[in-house]
Amino acid sequence: MAAQRAYTTHPLVLRRVTVRRVEEVTPRMRRVVLGGEDLAAFTRDGVGHPGFAAPGFDDHIKLILAADGDVRAALPAQLPHGIEWTPAAHRLTRDYTPRRVDLVAGELHLDFVVHGEGPAESWSAAAREGDELWFVGPKSSLRLPKRLDWIQLVGDETALPAIGRFLDERPLDVPAHVLVTLSDDAARQDLALREGDTVAWVLAEPGDAAALESAVRALPVPAGEGYVWAAAESRALLPVRRYLQRERKLPKDRLNITGYWHREEPAAPEAKAMADAAPGPAGIPSPLPWLVARAALQLGVVDAAADTPGLSADALAIRLGVPGPGIAALLPLLAAYDVIVDADGSGLRLGAAGAELLDDHEREEYTGHEAELLLALAHLAPALRDGTSPWRLASGATLHDTVADDAERYGELVEECEQLVFLLTGLTADPLWEDVGTCLLTGPGSASMAAALDDAGRRPRLRIAEEGVPAEVLRGHVPAPDRIDWTGGPADVAVAAKALAYRTDEEAVRLLTRLAEWTGTAVLVEASRPDGLSPHAAEAALHAFTATGSPLRDSAALAVLAERSGWRVERTVALGWGAEAAVLRRA
Repeated sequence: MAAQRAYTTHPLVLRRVTVRRVEEVTPRMRRVVLGGEDLAAFTRDGVGHPGFAAPGFDDHIKLILAADGDVRAALPAQLPHGIEWTPAAHRLTRDYTPRRVDLVAGELHLDFVVHGEGPAESWSAAAREGDELWFVGPKSSLRLPKRLDWIQLVGDETALPAIGRFLDERPLDVPAHVLVTLSDDAARQDLALREGDTVAWVLAEPGDAAALESAVRALPVPAGEGYVWAAAESRALLPVRRYLQRERKLPKDRLNITGYWHREEPAAPEAKAMADAAPGPAGIPSPLPWLVARAALQLGVVDAAADTPGLSADALAIRLGVPGPGIAALLPLLAAYDVIVDADGSGLRLGAAGAELLDDHEREEYTGHEAELLLALAHLAPALRDGTSPWRLASGATLHDTVADDAERYGELVEECEQLVFLLTGLTADPLWEDVGTCLLTGPGSASMAAALDDAGRRPRLRIAEEGVPAEVLRGHVPAPDRIDWTGGPADVAVAAKALAYRTDEEAVRLLTRLAEWTGTAVLVEASRPDGLSPHAAEAALHAFTATGSPLRDSAALAVLAERSGWRVERTVALGWGAEAAVLRRA
């Protein structure tokens, strides 16, 4: 059986609230109490939306602000089910944890650390009764394991709202062991501790990774089954994550680590000098540092510097089994970009950028599927001339053929699709499910689709079939895998969840033709346009073209593929974040 799913999803609704009062919790924490009719169920533009729900102690809502003060122009579009982040040049968003939710009083409490910088803190400092605030979320709530003997709650000052809410509401009746790093004793708060709980306050500068790691290592490890939750500055949490995963060997379902904020590091002097002296047009960086960072990860340079600080270049080369002076050729550029440094002559150590590369997500940008697509762009010009995909020219096979023979790579696609579950409310609420007894799922988003159906209380019998891909790749990602038929076959409806995103047009037509043999109704869930909230929105079409030879397929492009394979597009359901679901009927 699969482990319990880590999150419960919620409908995404844009809400307006106003300030009721402002309270000073400590000299370092300001509380803004908000209220408004949008916290209850309400109707906007003829569409009904559910009341606000944030049952998790570390839920996050996204506050919407504007650099130019015009918040209304920065608001996303509210869909019947979901949010569409339309482009807005001056939009600023920040995630905050509800400290308290009192739906009887119609109040939402938000706590802001008073540190003198940042748009959200500035807003809270100026907040007065009657001021409005718009927000979206939460999109999900953490599900804690049902059987635990203890929990450790670790964080800096920004984590205090979540920690305080956990202790107030006690979603688990187990001893809680709390560790908080503070920059000032004045930030201490009264916490609702019980017998068996412990609390440790540690003075440290914000974002001090060494102090946080040392404090976590000093925590006693209680007996029995436990869970560790941690939230602080993102870089400061990297060595903590490494310690908990590698030394304490906590499994993924017993660990939740979230970077609540990100400290901007000043550029290393060498990097600034190189940037100032670099020839060529401003704003078009050389790919050389990226390639060197990729090599450092692939060879194990970053991990070796983290595991054994102080190695010489020769000792590092011997440890990694790299002959000759090759490693030494990498070091100047790695030092210039603060990946591997030897500032005081005491040997090689990780710089700030190198510490970030210890995070699995950051590492994937250099060594995972996304990195392989980026390298394929070396073939962009000939691919455009030949009318094919850069991936095909680079590898000699289509991306679909590549992942069908590589379970690890397909698993990366499945993980990329995990966020899809937050967008599927509009599809699972659609009337097409009313008479569905059997649903066939295909594509790397199948696990997310199965989870969304489960969250919506839809219980069709599921078939999951992905051509050439072992069922084990998806099995651990879906609820109740033992109740699923892992073969294709007749179904009332078929959902292809991100199945076209790695197929060429010809491969997409073959898939849709195959689905027509099994069902008369199909749904295509795809990204049809860039996500307006992403800073990389301009790159989305090129990423799609690199993978398939086609840019992002909008409704018109999907209609053409449908007609070629004997289908017609009946309607399109907007899901938000640039995603759509096209409902097809056999022509």
